[in-house]
Amino acid sequence: MKYLYLIPARGGSKGIPGKNIKPLGGVPLIGHSIRHALEAGADPADIVVSTDSEEIAVTARKCGASVPFLRPAALATDTSSSRDAILHAYDALKAAGKKYDAIVLLQPTSPFRRPEDIVNAVQAYEDAVCKAESDAEIPGMAVSVAEARTNPYYSAFETDADGFLHISKGDGQYTRRQDAPKVFEFNGAVYVINPELLREHEISRLPRIIPVEMPADRSLDLDTPLDWERAEQKMKLL
Repeated sequence: MKYLYLIPARGGSKGIPGKNIKPLGGVPLIGHSIRHALEAGADPADIVVSTDSEEIAVTARKCGASVPFLRPAALATDTSSSRDAILHAYDALKAAGKKYDAIVLLQPTSPFRRPEDIVNAVQAYEDAVCKAESDAEIPGMAVSVAEARTNPYYSAFETDADGFLHISKGDGQYTRRQDAPKVFEFNGAVYVINPELLREHEISRLPRIIPVEMPADRSLDLDTPLDWERAEQKMKLL
């Protein structure tokens, strides 16, 4: 199967200004994801950065990625849909004669993923495609996940009509976290997406999503200045 390794990196980050090209461990943040894709075996021509920023584009090219176009400003606002930006890149490349079976989305905010995490997700997706006996069984996505820090069967609560707390899910009889059903959250590191199904569904609503578990120590997603401080400390330890 032919994969597009897509790294989205718009220029208007507010949580951590300029984060996509801000150095982390001596390397621009976006450079970590580009390196992960290269070490996972991706052809440099298939590693594409989608950005609206010429400065990010220059940095991405220096790190070994391709930036064949700039993302339209309408797809790079605070309220823009990730889905629209992904499909824009896929369709633009398709119009240029490049055809891909699936999209491997690598968010630059996951600098601690490893190449094997990408390989594992791609393999999980391919295995599911090979096992599918009809279009109705083709997976919408394989996605990296980490065990959720809050479990709705054990430590997540909601309020009832009277304003009192009750357990979010189940009957509230679990007294030990390890006995509760395991729950996961997307960690933002790797998404292997079926582009045609993405035209019909939002990313989190794709049918037949395959979980690919990653450990918590590789699942840090940089969203706030505190996240960045934690990442810098972790880089120093590494």
